[in-house]
Amino acid sequence: MEKATFGAGCFWGVESFFREVPGVTDVACGYCGGHTEMPTYKQVCTDTTGHAEVVEVSFDPATLDYARLVDLFFKMHDPTQLNRQGPDVGTQYRSAIFTHSPEQARIAAEERAKAAVRYPKPVVTTIEPAKPFWRAEEYHQRYFEKNGLPSCHVTLADIEP
Repeated sequence: MEKATFGAGCFWGVESFFREVPGVTDVACGYCGGHTEMPTYKQVCTDTTGHAEVVEVSFDPATLDYARLVDLFFKMHDPTQLNRQGPDVGTQYRSAIFTHSPEQARIAAEERAKAAVRYPKPVVTTIEPAKPFWRAEEYHQRYFEKNGLPSCHVTLADIEP
C-alpha cells in the first residue's frame, strides 16, 4: 500500500469522493502542512496553525497509480481558488498536494501542468513535501456516512461518464 495526501477544501467531501475510487483501500480525514503538533479541529479552524484540512488516501499501486489519483484530485475541486473552496475560506481550505516521495512530487507537478491547461484561471495548488499527518477527531471520519448526509462535493460519476 502507498499513501497520497490531498487538501481540497472541507475534508468531508474529499474523503467521500476518494472512497468511491477503485483501488483506494482507505481514506482518513486529518490535518497536514502546519507547525502545531497534534492540532485539533478547533485550532485548525482559527487559521493560525498552518495546517490544511486533508485526506490521507491509502491505495494499492498495483490497481491504481498515483497519477490517476492526482488527476482525479484536480477534477473533483476547483484548484484555481486560493485558500478557499466554495463557502469555506482560509488557508486550512487550500488546494494542496503533500507528497511522500520525489516520484510523487514529479508526478504531481506533471499533473498540475496538465490541469492548468483545462482551467481559464491559474491553478494555485501547492505541491509540498508531506509533514506529519494528524488524524482528525473521530466524528470527522466518514462524516456524511455517519450522519446520513449526501456529499457536498462532486462524485466520481459526476466527472467520469
